[in-house]
Amino acid sequence: MSETAVVLAHQGGWDEIAMVAAPLALLAGVLWLADRRARRMEPPDSEG
Repeated sequence: MSETAVVLAHQGGWDEIAMVAAPLALLAGVLWLADRRARRMEPPDSEG
């Protein structure tokens, strides 16, 4: 058995949490950057 498989062999649930949390954090970061970029592109006189 490889060392990677041994490390990820059900370590009390943290590995499952990491496999869900990492992509969610990445998606949140991309959405945050997109929102920030969109707000910078708005004309200064626009409201709403």
